[in-house]
Amino acid sequence: MAKLEAMIKDAITRGARRQARRVALPLRREVLRLRRKVAELHGAVRTLRRSEAGWKRVMEAAPPVPAVSEAEVKAARLSPRLVQSLRKRLGLSQMALARLVGVSAPAVTHWEAGESAPTGQNRAALVGLRKVGKREVKEMLARRIKETASRESRTGKRRPKRRRRRAKK
Repeated sequence: MAKLEAMIKDAITRGARRQARRVALPLRREVLRLRRKVAELHGAVRTLRRSEAGWKRVMEAAPPVPAVSEAEVKAARLSPRLVQSLRKRLGLSQMALARLVGVSAPAVTHWEAGESAPTGQNRAALVGLRKVGKREVKEMLARRIKETASRESRTGKRRPKRRRRRAKK
């Protein structure tokens, strides 16, 4: 009798295993498919985060001037005298104007001398600056200086070491 019970128990166990495999196999396949999909999505998220960081840097580097439409930029006249009078009206040095626009100080000098003219984004920035007053410009300039200072402190640049002078004998 014990043998018969053992045989029945083995048959039931085998049948149960077979049934469990039949149910589990599609589930395993689905789990593997979902794991691959999750890994793919993780890769996409990682790429998007890198892209976001890049765009953040671009936006932080962009001049903090009011936005203007393309029609306004095209219609605006920016002669050397107008650039200089805008700078004087806002009470800015060439270096300060250059920082606001996002160019070098010599570029502003060339614009005012008539040796070159602002184009593209620089032209749009100058047209945008026409719409603001001295107070707003000072705030924008302070914010711009603060951003660049915090960015420089994050880069971890070390100051060069001072060399000690040797005492003469």
